[in-house]
Amino acid sequence: MSRASTLKKYAGLAGAAAGVVVAGAAAGILAERQVVARRRAEAEQPFGSLRAPRRTVVADDGLELHAEVEEADAGIGSSGAPTLIFLHGYALNLDSWHFQRGALRGDHRMVFYDQRSHGRSGRSRDEHCTIDQLGRDLSVVIDELAGDGPVVLVGHSMGGMTIMALAEQHPEWFGSRVSGVGLVSTSAGGVDGVTLGLPGPPGRFLRKVTPSVVAALARVPRLVEGSRRAGSDFGFALTRRLAFGGPVPQEYVDFTDEMLAATPIDVVAHFYPGFDTHDKSHALEALGRVPTVVVIGTRDAMTPIPHSRRIADEVASADLVELEGAGHMVLLERHDEVTAAIGRLVDRAAAAITERDE
Repeated sequence: MSRASTLKKYAGLAGAAAGVVVAGAAAGILAERQVVARRRAEAEQPFGSLRAPRRTVVADDGLELHAEVEEADAGIGSSGAPTLIFLHGYALNLDSWHFQRGALRGDHRMVFYDQRSHGRSGRSRDEHCTIDQLGRDLSVVIDELAGDGPVVLVGHSMGGMTIMALAEQHPEWFGSRVSGVGLVSTSAGGVDGVTLGLPGPPGRFLRKVTPSVVAALARVPRLVEGSRRAGSDFGFALTRRLAFGGPVPQEYVDFTDEMLAATPIDVVAHFYPGFDTHDKSHALEALGRVPTVVVIGTRDAMTPIPHSRRIADEVASADLVELEGAGHMVLLERHDEVTAAIGRLVDRAAAAITERDE
């Protein structure tokens, strides 16, 4: 079969798979937008506008990681207060923490950074686009930007997996350097069985063809990037279906779309295989040594709720927060409740630090 025919075949499969996923969302898109218009929630500051002094962290393979450090206001907290480090998810960037950053700004020292090949960080070699490498990157970020002080790690989706990789590599840090962990919409393993909320044969079909479709699309990046940047109601409906559990302001969908479209398709393809083999269940024991919160939306199609319940069951110190009706981008969709959960985590971590140091 010729290369053109092969790509045509995969394009057809991609269209069929995406069409199945998006059909239900597209059918109600007009009605949903009418609902959203009545409950429109504008951010006080535009998405992507929160900035802080840039810090460049050099990973163990020489790649430069873009980081930004928000200092606590003068007189806030103590010298032993933890630094909060936020890790974004797959095909997103540090701006995905927009609401949490805005709400906690000034109250804590916070670090936000773009994972390798995402956002403003450098492009990684293909063979280093792995969850384990992300864990090593995190260890360098902690060394460079938190020093000897305690840290609270908060990760969304792939960011949560990154924290688990660190726990596997440095279990001794949990209870010493790492004083708290927040896991938002993530998984310790078994993502290869996720069907994006589709039951039966459609779900199994989508799961089967997705790796081949992603790999094929990565071979025609110009075509893919052009169509992604152009945007469409189809793209709106697809993002809405996979990222959110209910009606949200269109700005939330547009913002998520922009982050996804800014992630090159070959980066998407290079990281994707790692999710099928991701298994850090054995690393969860280390998380049980520190205060932990697990946050999940009950309509998360990417990392369904059983994944978070499993983590909470296996992490002795975990509080489980289930947000009814929310999807994978719960940090936007239900930002107030996610921020509140992080705030409670930080309080627990601070109390544990005080008790440990007495």
